[in-house]
Amino acid sequence: MRRSMRRWSATCAMAAVAALAGQAAADGMIAPGELVYQGAFRLPAGAERPQTFDYAGNAMTVNPAGDPSGSGDGYPGSLFLTGHERMPYGELPDGDQVAEVGIPAPVRTGAVSALPRAHFIQTFHEVTGGMFAGMDEIPRVGMLYLDRPETGPLLHLAWGQHFEPEPPMPTHAWVSPALDRPDHAGPWFIDDASFYSINDYMLDIPQAWADAHAQGRVIGTGRFRDGGWSGMGPALYAYRPWTDAAGTPAPAGTRLGATTLLLYRSSTETDAIEQALTGYQHPDEWQGAAWLTTADGRSAVLFAGTKGTGARYWYGYTHPAGPDHPCVDTDFVGQFPVCRFADGTPCPPSDLQGCQGHNDTRGWWSSRFDAQFLLYDPADLAAVADGRMATWAPQPYAVIDIDEHLFLTEGVEPAMLGSGVQRRLRIGDAAFDRRHGLLYLLELFADGPAPVVHVWRVQ
Repeated sequence: MRRSMRRWSATCAMAAVAALAGQAAADGMIAPGELVYQGAFRLPAGAERPQTFDYAGNAMTVNPAGDPSGSGDGYPGSLFLTGHERMPYGELPDGDQVAEVGIPAPVRTGAVSALPRAHFIQTFHEVTGGMFAGMDEIPRVGMLYLDRPETGPLLHLAWGQHFEPEPPMPTHAWVSPALDRPDHAGPWFIDDASFYSINDYMLDIPQAWADAHAQGRVIGTGRFRDGGWSGMGPALYAYRPWTDAAGTPAPAGTRLGATTLLLYRSSTETDAIEQALTGYQHPDEWQGAAWLTTADGRSAVLFAGTKGTGARYWYGYTHPAGPDHPCVDTDFVGQFPVCRFADGTPCPPSDLQGCQGHNDTRGWWSSRFDAQFLLYDPADLAAVADGRMATWAPQPYAVIDIDEHLFLTEGVEPAMLGSGVQRRLRIGDAAFDRRHGLLYLLELFADGPAPVVHVWRVQ
């Protein structure tokens, strides 16, 4: 396991943001040091795709009351997770099945093999009932367990893929947490929001906050799409899919009303890096989110992801000569800025020549990546919801580098993932157990092709 100094900021631009972290507790926010790392555990092994956790990590959520016959080890509840991702062109159209596992006490160790394994409570089931059929080209999935007085316990789903389907398809639904009889409702659209900003991570919003600022909409949904198509930073909306106190679901195909809580400017609107997350890069990956709270009333909205932090970033390939050398796809030179410095300024023509001997994994690359948590002040999101602040104005009050806790295993899919400081797709979804103050996070490709689950206690 790689050990490094914790960096509250990955770039000089983030230093001013990080300086606010020391005031967090006094201002009602959760300070970075109050996220205390507990350790990690493995997921159940074996089985063939799609009923395996190999190539999984799209979605995870926690049921605080799950596994009532558990061991009493201080880590109650259960996790629902999606398994092996769907694959396009008919190769694996029934991937991203859902299973429920118990939660063992996590262990701090440098060896994945020394971690305890979770056990199945419910094995894998295909729960969507065809609602999202065909959305299998680099799928994006969100999931939230929510037990409400109006509806009882449900699994809320968000579903997307790399490119928006044509014609557009609805993206959200709910199913029963009894996975063998999912009892679907939906699917629904989310207002007039972009497909690229709504269908990945999900979180539950505290009721009092939702009543005050989001018309009682207690489900948060969002997505970051590389290249900034979703907005140049994580996006977040609040919605509610039931229509009355009896929990009646909205009719299928409804465009549900939504409250925008965070939305940076999209790169489809401008070539400039503006109205963006501080330190933004197009290769950023934000795949998890959680609304953290404490018993004494402090809070933070957390986004988890793999942040581009290198001196340059570009659209193309990794360079055989090493991470400090850009290797752009020359077919796109002149169509959009294919290479930039970290401050957003374009690279010189000498960086736009491409390279020989690269692999075939094309995409957005940075010369360095780091796994990070972003902490936002809910008061800023309230100001957005109330119309007192622009949707792109909030910035994190703290940035936490978590690489020191990760295994960063290499050897699986090196062309797709990169290696060393250029290792991307480090972490996936996050889930917060508000009842017990526990934050769960998936580290992707840590246990061979499977993720492991890391745990923090929020003090």
